[in-house]
Amino acid sequence: MSMRKKFVASAALGALLLGSLGLGSMPAQSADKPAAGVAAGLTAWYKLDEAAGTLAKDATGKNPDAQLKGKAAFKPGQGVALDGTDSYVALPNDLLAGHEAVTISYDVWVDADQATPYFIYGLGNTTDNAGDGYLFNTGNFNRATIASGNWSTEQVTGTPGKNLDRGRWVHTAYTQEAEAGVLYIDGIEVARNPAVTVTPASIGGGKTSANYLGKSVYTGDKNLKGKMRDFRIYDRAVTTAEVDALALPVNQAQVAADKAALDLGDLSAVVASLNLPLKGANGSVISWTSSDPAVISESGAVVRPAPGEPDAAVTLTASISHGSLTETTTFQATVKTGSGADADAVEAALAALEVVNIEDVRGNLNLPGQGLNDTWVSWASSNPAVVSSDGIVVRPAPGTEDTTVLLSATVERNGVEGMREFTAVVRVAPAETEYAGYAFSYFKGEGSATGEQIYFGKSIGNDPLQWEDVNNSEPVLSSTLGEMGVRDPFVIRSPEGDKFYMIATDLKIHGSGDWGKAQTWGSRNLMVWESTDLLTWSEQRSVQVSDENAGNTWAPEAYYDDELGAYVVFWSSKIYTTADHSDSNNNRIMYATTRDFVTFSDPQEYYNPGYQVIDTTMIKNEGNIYRFTKDERNRTAESPDGKTIFMERGAGILDVDSFTTLATGIGTGTINAGEGPTVFKSNTEEKWYLFIDEFGGRGYVPFETTDLDSGTWTPSAAYTMPTAPRHGSVIPVTAAEMAALAAIGQPAATPTPLPTPDPTGTPTADPTTAPTADPTGTPTADPTTAPVTSEATESTTPGGAATGTTTGTTAGTSGSAAGAADPGAATDSGLANTGWNQTMLAAMGAMALLSGLVLALHSRRKRSRH
Repeated sequence: MSMRKKFVASAALGALLLGSLGLGSMPAQSADKPAAGVAAGLTAWYKLDEAAGTLAKDATGKNPDAQLKGKAAFKPGQGVALDGTDSYVALPNDLLAGHEAVTISYDVWVDADQATPYFIYGLGNTTDNAGDGYLFNTGNFNRATIASGNWSTEQVTGTPGKNLDRGRWVHTAYTQEAEAGVLYIDGIEVARNPAVTVTPASIGGGKTSANYLGKSVYTGDKNLKGKMRDFRIYDRAVTTAEVDALALPVNQAQVAADKAALDLGDLSAVVASLNLPLKGANGSVISWTSSDPAVISESGAVVRPAPGEPDAAVTLTASISHGSLTETTTFQATVKTGSGADADAVEAALAALEVVNIEDVRGNLNLPGQGLNDTWVSWASSNPAVVSSDGIVVRPAPGTEDTTVLLSATVERNGVEGMREFTAVVRVAPAETEYAGYAFSYFKGEGSATGEQIYFGKSIGNDPLQWEDVNNSEPVLSSTLGEMGVRDPFVIRSPEGDKFYMIATDLKIHGSGDWGKAQTWGSRNLMVWESTDLLTWSEQRSVQVSDENAGNTWAPEAYYDDELGAYVVFWSSKIYTTADHSDSNNNRIMYATTRDFVTFSDPQEYYNPGYQVIDTTMIKNEGNIYRFTKDERNRTAESPDGKTIFMERGAGILDVDSFTTLATGIGTGTINAGEGPTVFKSNTEEKWYLFIDEFGGRGYVPFETTDLDSGTWTPSAAYTMPTAPRHGSVIPVTAAEMAALAAIGQPAATPTPLPTPDPTGTPTADPTTAPTADPTGTPTADPTTAPVTSEATESTTPGGAATGTTTGTTAGTSGSAAGAADPGAATDSGLANTGWNQTMLAAMGAMALLSGLVLALHSRRKRSRH
């Protein structure tokens, strides 16, 4: 059961606060009536409560009227409404003059579909379309920022990774005095910066002419879509108690609305656990107490009285809090006695309960909270420091020993409980090892019977631009499930470093060429393999991640999120609204989360600009996420960067509103078109490489940069690719892993696959109802939304890229489709996993050791832990 904070209001403190502000006799205020108190130091007050017109009065009488621009309009009780296009409020000049200290206070409603980046207000100057000294607030991420010049001089007080709530009224205040900047939301301090050295009075030397509500001082930013009211400026930092009073009208309205809306349904005959809401629709935090926690706990878990005992009466008390304000309401519940059927259901659920990888724990575990037969599952650990009750794993340090942890699962339904124990074997964490090269996984295209399988290349030493084939350029892994073809492989190393997951698109175009069907009734599944060494792989498994309304599931990739303690898996899909998938739609990026690549969360939309996008990949550097995506539109006057890659930067993978564009049309002039980007950092220097698949042309072409923030990518001067790589991924590898790659293709004995997680209960697509799959990196334009063009024809040419070795202009050779043998002519594609006899293992071990020692001498960058 989860622990939850309880929020308790102090009536005495509230009375003292209101009395100190002269508000002791103030009646409960509507959110439509801004608080009138806190007058000392008020230098501007635009209530924005006019009934009509285009002028807003300053209630202090110290400043000229503000002017409503564009479609900005007053709304009774709602302040001024802004449409996000050309509407804003122009404030008078020089509002910050003489303000060595400042408070900005206002109420704002940000619409759910607000575009980014945007300012809620901006006070400052604009030079050459850029901010040039300013103070502003934005909800993306939620922060107040002051600057003496452009963005490079900004000093930020904010909450990284957390955006301002949308679709409700929020009171915001920012105070700054004596180098301390403090940001408040609904009266509660949420951020503090003790080193703010730019004063409001210093901005423009007191002269500011770009002062707006709902508009940025940067002309390229978006306008605010929403509402604002009660905008105030003070020449001092108001106190915490005063901020609380300013926020009181909003808090009262939110608590009242959430209290009125709180409903637990019929509680006269409770037989199952209750869903006790923890947050109201208007942003209130809700906590619960129970008069009899043994019957109904604070989390809503119900334990029914035993047969023969009387029904139990329980009072549940909800505390609804917003800011410092709390109100309570109660609910009366009658819990009925238990029945024998529940015991049978619990027993069956206990038998069906499984924990993936329990005997070989190398990362966080998925400990299910729900079981078979509508049962609830809670967990306890014999050693929470190693495996917590929510599955977070801390492995023993390198050089110690594996350890075992006893996990106890309690399964409950309608008050009937049962218990089952699992023994987790937690492996010692691997020692940090230097990287000695790179591994490249890819497919070759739909031009041959074996082109849509998994191939590997490896770098020559630590040079990311010189590659050689693995396994004699024959498939290393072949799909035996779903479409029987597999594309767009992506390999991710676990954060601990000693586990690899490969995910790939379930799709075979060879022999059909039906791209329309692939995007309408394509596979909803991912193909998954696991390995600990890149040599021996688990059995293939097929896992459904898309809903039935998805037409395809293309180009899956994964990123480990430290805050979630899980992998974020993302892919491209068309999402249809009609049962027959007949409506026109665009590919967008979807995502789900997982800890084990067996059980996934429900799919959610991640990125949808309203036009075709596929093939997203990303990399983290210095706290930022750099995201690369293919613009899948045809190239026209309206979309001049169609069929190319664009680049964005954001604060976090799931902080979707924080991403801004750094570059578009990457590679234009060097390649005709591009897809399937893979990005990675050099093992030996501060340099990054971006490989882009020039579909219908040369295949992968490398670009490089020493500054990710510049968005500038330069074509690499000389390179040699493995044979005919199409959409794939590159990862850094150790000397031992390089040796393992080199060993693939040696004489095989009996295959020795790894133990495979039992995917029982994991939904898989029925090949009779969910044909085809996803061609991420697939070169075609959407045939349902765009006419076939010369680009579309080129991108669907059988075989895709040339099937010879691709080289740079100084490499001395050129790629040639005619000069390449059929990649499937000399291989049995069913030999996906290989094992070794003892003699070969001994010889390989000696070679690997020698190779490792040599390569390590040339390797200078340590393997990242994340």
